[in-house]
Amino acid sequence: MTGPATFARPDRRRPEPLWHQAGEALRALIADGTWTDGTQIPNEAKLSELLGVSRITVRHALRNLEESGLLRREHGRGTFVRSSTVIAGVRGLTSFTQEMAERGLVVGSRLIEMAEIPASSEVADALEIPAGSPVCMIRRLRGGNDLPIGIQTAYLPVSRVPGLSAMTGPLPSLYELLRNRYGIAPQVAREIYRVGSVSAEDAELLDVRAESPAFIVHRIAADNHGPFEFTVSIMRGDRYEIRSKLYL
Repeated sequence: MTGPATFARPDRRRPEPLWHQAGEALRALIADGTWTDGTQIPNEAKLSELLGVSRITVRHALRNLEESGLLRREHGRGTFVRSSTVIAGVRGLTSFTQEMAERGLVVGSRLIEMAEIPASSEVADALEIPAGSPVCMIRRLRGGNDLPIGIQTAYLPVSRVPGLSAMTGPLPSLYELLRNRYGIAPQVAREIYRVGSVSAEDAELLDVRAESPAFIVHRIAADNHGPFEFTVSIMRGDRYEIRSKLYL
């Protein structure tokens, strides 16, 4: 259960709905570290008292935060902070950095390897280039709020990104770099998700046991000149979810 926390009580004079204000007050406690990952938050009755709003308003706010991936409800136990989980669903074409920011997480990225290599047949097919063509391979450990979430390996044709593999220093958001340095702006991407397991090599980086469940995600991104990126991501099964809303 949480310790003392300062709640920003909703103001009925403001134009925003009370449930929205209540949700932002709770989100702020997660963002500033008052409520850390795994923390059990107060129940609806207590939150209603602390925020000065009805339980229905609190329930609406909690449901939105749960759908955003910041909270998880466990039947018979309560509601817990889940700030290190990425919820994937219907969304625009964004980078991992943007996904983290949209969910209020502090992005973490560690470069494991960057080199120029010949394209394998799989990479070549994805990028629509001849097998053996030079590609820049970028392998990074990605995280949120100082917790590892996945390993991403991106392949880009050297003809589109000359000199990229020779870069030194911290690597910014890949899409930001491509846009600012090479004038490449993604227009469309195709992603394929499948269930797999974490290899022994990746397990140490992801801080899980070998063969732990994972999502394997293949992304091919293209601009008006064709495919420019093929990325293979290994995402921890306990920190990455896919949710969809279905309509009749």
